[in-house]
Amino acid sequence: MEPLNWAEIILRVVLQLSPVWIALVLTFVTSIMFKRRLGLYGKLFDSLIGMIGFAMVMFWVFTGIFGALDMIVTHDPLAQITAMKNKVPGTPVSGADDAYPYFLLGGDNLARDVFSRMVTGAWVVVQIAPLATLFAFMVGITLGLPAGYYGGKLDTLLSFLANLILAFPVILLFYLLVTPEIIATGIPNYMATFLFVFPLVFAAILLNSRYHTRPGVRTPLMISVLGVLGWLYLSLISEVGSAVQVIPGFVDLFDVPGGILVVFVSVVFVNSPTVFRIVRGLTMDIKTRDYVAAAQTRGEGPWYIMLWEILPNARGPLIVDFCLRIGYTTILLGTLGFFGLGLPPESPDWGSTINEGRKLLSIYLHPALVPALSLLSLVLGLNLLADGLREESLKD
Repeated sequence: MEPLNWAEIILRVVLQLSPVWIALVLTFVTSIMFKRRLGLYGKLFDSLIGMIGFAMVMFWVFTGIFGALDMIVTHDPLAQITAMKNKVPGTPVSGADDAYPYFLLGGDNLARDVFSRMVTGAWVVVQIAPLATLFAFMVGITLGLPAGYYGGKLDTLLSFLANLILAFPVILLFYLLVTPEIIATGIPNYMATFLFVFPLVFAAILLNSRYHTRPGVRTPLMISVLGVLGWLYLSLISEVGSAVQVIPGFVDLFDVPGGILVVFVSVVFVNSPTVFRIVRGLTMDIKTRDYVAAAQTRGEGPWYIMLWEILPNARGPLIVDFCLRIGYTTILLGTLGFFGLGLPPESPDWGSTINEGRKLLSIYLHPALVPALSLLSLVLGLNLLADGLREESLKD
């Protein structure tokens, strides 16, 4: 077979990503049809910048999902075909039987398919970045609301701890957490045990404050919700053979690899203080509003006011910051992968792939250029999405 030219490569890549295009079209058509019923998300489709950013973000989300389902990958991202080492994009695969006949975006220095590693790397980002950001928001909101609402010594203490963490160099912190000696002590597992309990605490306070006058509804609802969340929490922190194994393996819903857990914990730990400061500042401003005074006059409890009066009115800035923070987390994951921290060396995450490709950057551009452009486009999409959300939230 003859090598493909650039027009044929682009056409084949577009066709290979057909499930992604179909999912994007369906998402946009459905969202635009019902945008007046979808609140702030629906208003996003009135902003051209927001729509472009949303399309770029969802492209990588669908790419990661369909890649995990083996619907668009062309080769095993870890498989090595010796003859394909550092081959340029569009090179026919030598010795392939039923496999895809080309390395569409070329081969890397270990003779692996760059296109398949790009797709699989998207799934790594889609799994870790939004979830880690969500957990950081749970920690920041749970601590930031009472700090801003009550003030005083509680605010001073929590603000001091947040500033202490923010003053610590991030990369040095990651280097410390991923060293074998630190991992052997179980510190990352203990940190996960502490940090991952905050969604449980948040859900318990949220439900109790909303239904505290209706115990017949509150009790069964809290038992069912906290039972499920508790099981997920124990499955997340428990690892067979580690320092933290709190449930037997047969009831563990999923086994998080140690490297990914360390990265996850590190990202949550670093992002939480910043979220805390944002929530604290918003709370200090909003608690002076008339509707908060009206709720206090009605005799509502402090947590009801914080969660059902203050937090909903702070949602605009928090949603925008959430999108931006996913972008920061994506860059952070790329940085960790580039320095070889946390994730396994063979991981197809974009940071690790860029690091491997840079070694021969003066000779072969494609192994490093493809993941670098992927990372750039996802972060750009998240920033544009945040701009669109900010623009529409200001109109409320």
